[in-house]
Amino acid sequence: MRLKTDRSLSQLLGGTGLLEHASDKAAFPHVTYGRTSAFNLESGADNDNDQQVTFHVWSKTQGDAETRLIMDSLRKRLDGAAFSIGSRDRTLLSLEFAEARYDEDLAVHHGLLRFRALTEEST
Repeated sequence: MRLKTDRSLSQLLGGTGLLEHASDKAAFPHVTYGRTSAFNLESGADNDNDQQVTFHVWSKTQGDAETRLIMDSLRKRLDGAAFSIGSRDRTLLSLEFAEARYDEDLAVHHGLLRFRALTEEST
């Protein structure tokens, strides 16, 4: 499950795909990685087994339909997904927060999705 090589997501994004960081010249729409935090949500202590991963959706179309369509595509691919990262045990993703709004300062529609990535240790 790699978002960068997902053809249907790439089509929604006009071939732009997922960007590490968007430049001023990045074509719209696009998705960027946001902040990733590693900590235990209950205790607040650092913990690589409990992370939050954020994605940002950016669109300049009239209305928020495109933003919401891309957000829904990301949600369908990631919410409930299970995968392994390197030598780590199974990691489960769950959607924690989603929001779509118009950013007047930037004159763009901005979608934000935050997922919890919880790694299960093998016993």
